[in-house]
Amino acid sequence: MKSAGIIWNQCLEIIRDNVSDTIFSTWFKPILPVKYEENDFTIQVPSQFFYEYLEEKYVDLLHETLFRVTEKRVTLNYRIIVDNSSRNNGHTTVPSERLIPNETQKTAKNLNQAPTDTYPTLAQDWNPNLNNRLCFHNFFEGTSNKLARSIAQTIAENPGHNFNPFFIYGGSGVGKTHLCHAIGNKIMELNPQKKVLYISAHLFQVQFTDATRKNNPNDFIHFYQGVDVLILDDIHELSGKTATQNAYFHIFNELKLLGRQIVLTADRAPIEIKGLEDRLIGRLKWGLTLELQKPDLELRKKILHNKVKQDGLDISPEIIDYIAENVTDHVRDLEGIITSLVAHSLVYNRKVDMELTKRVVSKTVKMEKKQITLEKIQDIVSSYFKIDIDEIHSKSRKREIVQARQVTMFLSKKYTDHSYSHIGMLVGKRDHATVLHACKTIQDSLDIDKGFRSTMKDIEELLRQ
Repeated sequence: MKSAGIIWNQCLEIIRDNVSDTIFSTWFKPILPVKYEENDFTIQVPSQFFYEYLEEKYVDLLHETLFRVTEKRVTLNYRIIVDNSSRNNGHTTVPSERLIPNETQKTAKNLNQAPTDTYPTLAQDWNPNLNNRLCFHNFFEGTSNKLARSIAQTIAENPGHNFNPFFIYGGSGVGKTHLCHAIGNKIMELNPQKKVLYISAHLFQVQFTDATRKNNPNDFIHFYQGVDVLILDDIHELSGKTATQNAYFHIFNELKLLGRQIVLTADRAPIEIKGLEDRLIGRLKWGLTLELQKPDLELRKKILHNKVKQDGLDISPEIIDYIAENVTDHVRDLEGIITSLVAHSLVYNRKVDMELTKRVVSKTVKMEKKQITLEKIQDIVSSYFKIDIDEIHSKSRKREIVQARQVTMFLSKKYTDHSYSHIGMLVGKRDHATVLHACKTIQDSLDIDKGFRSTMKDIEELLRQ
């Protein structure tokens, strides 16, 4: 039997021909072969982050390369270097989460990738198509997602009873898909006998088209009517697809009648999705509709701190703050920045410093050209509500003035680095408790009042101009 070192050197020669020099140097040269025994091949990687990136981007390449060299379907294991204070002499070993490629395997995942004439019904054939890394424990909570997260946990603990259907909408990268997988994974943990299925609307459409072409659309509908929990991501992609919407309408009705849980996502509210039939929009309104907003500054910092800690990276708090303040739109952008910094650090063998961070951030996101100051916030709010700044600073308890004052405090805390006390001092010499109360009042209104959310959206757009 070949040694692990010989096998890995042969693998590297194949991998080198299939990826760019930069990718090869960054993600494959640091890998060390550990052992090869009983069809188990173990490689050593420098961090948890490194392992997760390989699993997400290159695990198929690793499996296929090992197969070509060994001519066997070997199991891939990772030995991950962790903190030296940890157990196991500073490392831990985990298997690849991806199935070994095998044409004879029959799973629901195969179904989702290539629709077939029949659909699996046996428990051993069932695969929920969930990403088990996307759970509640790593869906970090902030003011922008607190209510949605709380409702999602309630649904996961008691699916099919309240908030059914549960419709989540929001822009790209705010956490909709993560929350969907978290719901599914929690339900599977608490009720392993339930048939939970996550599927994108695009793949749902592909399956239905294939079933129609093969003249068995009824089998397609019956399969989905047998699901206990159906999670359909990006339903807006069914816009204009009348036949597919009709099939989903029948599936929806049956699942709802049977008390099965339905979770859906879109990039906008149901009523705003053009190309959806009115009767389907009506069904979507039966349950609870919630918006996931962009992560606020504190949530962005929390996500970055946990990402850095999880990956065992050495990045200063000042760099974390800089990224959080300038990368404001998507959670994916935050994770992408960290990935880029690690890649640059590995390729150029340099520490992640502020100079490198600014360069990577500037090439990844559009930097804000104008700084949002407390003075600018007061001017915009005063103009929007047609209330003098002096009135905002006054002790008046008129409803419209109080609201403008609280909006000013809320936005000042969101867009500046000032403390509660400093904001209170500049807005009519009030104490930090008043500002804290104002921020909570505004957030509560955002959670329950769609009209007020629209107002705040308009004001924030004016701030960014």
